[in-house]
Amino acid sequence: MKKIFLSRYGLLLSTIIIYIITSFLIRLTLSIISFHNLDGHVYNMLCTFAIGLCYDITVALFIITFYNVYLLFFPTRFIGSIADKILTFFILIVTLFITYFSSIAEFPFWDEFGSRFNFIAVDYLIYTYEVIENIKESYPLPLLIGGLLLLVVLTLFLLNKKKIFQAVFTYKMPFKKRLVASSALLATTVLLGVFLTNKNAEFSKNTTVNELSKNGIFSFFAAFRSNELDYDTFYLTLPQHSAYTILKKELVQENQGYVSTDFDAISRITNGNWQPVQYPNIILVTIESFSAEFLSAFGNKKNITPNYDSLANESIFFKNMYATGTRTVRGMEALTLSVPPTPGNSIVRRPNNKNIFSIGTVLKEKGYQLNFIYGGDGYFDNMNTFFGGQGFDIIDRDRGNPLSDNIDTQRFPIQDNEVSFENAWGICDEDIYKQSIKNADSEFQQNKPFFQFIMTSSNHKPYTFPNGKIDLPQGNRDGAVKYTDYALGKFINQAKTKPWFKNTVFVIVADHCASSAGKWEINIEKHRIPAIIYNLNHQNTQIDRLVSQIDLMPTLFGYLNWNYQSSFYGKDINQTKIGDERAFIGNYRTLGLLKGNIFTQLNDKKRVTQFRWNERSKTMSEVKDTSNRFLITQTIACYQTASERFKKGRMKEKQH
Repeated sequence: MKKIFLSRYGLLLSTIIIYIITSFLIRLTLSIISFHNLDGHVYNMLCTFAIGLCYDITVALFIITFYNVYLLFFPTRFIGSIADKILTFFILIVTLFITYFSSIAEFPFWDEFGSRFNFIAVDYLIYTYEVIENIKESYPLPLLIGGLLLLVVLTLFLLNKKKIFQAVFTYKMPFKKRLVASSALLATTVLLGVFLTNKNAEFSKNTTVNELSKNGIFSFFAAFRSNELDYDTFYLTLPQHSAYTILKKELVQENQGYVSTDFDAISRITNGNWQPVQYPNIILVTIESFSAEFLSAFGNKKNITPNYDSLANESIFFKNMYATGTRTVRGMEALTLSVPPTPGNSIVRRPNNKNIFSIGTVLKEKGYQLNFIYGGDGYFDNMNTFFGGQGFDIIDRDRGNPLSDNIDTQRFPIQDNEVSFENAWGICDEDIYKQSIKNADSEFQQNKPFFQFIMTSSNHKPYTFPNGKIDLPQGNRDGAVKYTDYALGKFINQAKTKPWFKNTVFVIVADHCASSAGKWEINIEKHRIPAIIYNLNHQNTQIDRLVSQIDLMPTLFGYLNWNYQSSFYGKDINQTKIGDERAFIGNYRTLGLLKGNIFTQLNDKKRVTQFRWNERSKTMSEVKDTSNRFLITQTIACYQTASERFKKGRMKEKQH
């Protein structure tokens, strides 16, 4: 073995070993950090490290492929020359730096999402400004880069001490021998690359165990290849007629009737009740990562949300609401389109998402002016294109990205002199609320109702905000939550001084929870969010019935007694029969429906699993009872039809 390392291929083999050892240490450390989410079975942990080793070897082989080809074709007579040494050291230093950097990067990603790199990481690569600035603001970048370079230098020192470099630059290995060695490595690399997939790591029902089995770099490129998931290819399906028959029974409410008798037509007329119809201004505030667990109403003792807690006591307060997904674009999708979270990317980020039937469609028919207000550059996550495509005017931070202007609507960039504080994700919440009030003042002068969709960002890492506002330090989640709450309270108090306040309803809801990691593929409790409807005729009530984000706006329209045509999957909870409540919850690949205490889960292996959800203990146990078969077909019908309707353009306004 020592002879192999003291050869022309010694450095290549050393790099493979270094990568495998580094990956093992990362996996071991993440296992220790996530011990509370593991099932504790020794066999599963052994499988985790054994399967992980296969991924690590595969990635190591891919990493050294370029160097492998270099060793094969570099002329024998020039081995040990200045050119050979310069090229070899350059390749090695870059390889080592990437290895160590990607390994370190896994820790903050794991902390945030409880998984290896997935296509969240792929998405973030598109938006370099936000990502680079976030890294700079969240971590001591010079110290981090210096530490990585020091680690690279230390590795070079150890390799030199073991006389690896001496062997590499003196061993005049003939081309035929190099051809055999390089071909064997390349063949193994190709075979592993073709036959090994990320699904091979999913041997356990414990999602944390499965994620630990994976390799970050491998997962990253696997996500890059499978950014979109075709429902019919990867999930269980029903005959189209059956799927729509089930769906139409599920969607229709007592105050609704279908427009068409066609089996696949879901558009229906919604009739308000006998009470007077109202057309108040509506301000929808979507708060970044605002988990229910932050509120005192859900047991939090830290008093970090006093303003939201106070507003909840004066509002229609939804205490049993669930976010459909784990990212901002999923929350936006749910609140605007009122559809289940179809697999793959959010509709907000997909092409061909213009003029979809949405709350904007209903609001425009009622004469509302629509505005999307965001403190960052709305180019991020395709927000401007999506909201512009639904008829919203855009108010966002202009960072000079020409693609941000490529929208068919008016755009009003937030100017530098209107910003008191800004980080990677945009201006602070106080500043975004100032934009809301400025816009509301302007719209009020036009004497027509207005609707604002506000997306906040202060409760996002790096958790920075203006100094002197609250009594908690920056840089941690509790501080960011308390500042977010402070800014919200200040906004409401300022709004109360305006002439438009008495005729303005505030809908305040989270986009998703602060994290979604846990033992199960979908951790239900990590999707629970708060929502309130404030200043609606001084109504003060608590809704404990099960709802998800897609039900929020249809419920508001019900309170306003509107008649309108709808193809929403969301329902007015006040028109929903007892026992028919449900919540859609998903996470890119896994799709679920919670009804009662049964959670039905579909995955992209055409499998279905059902769990019994214990809300008191926050645990799930698998159910084998076949009496829940109807919930399976109902879950399939909802997700299958939603996916089919978007794919075929049937969500469009004129085709709904």
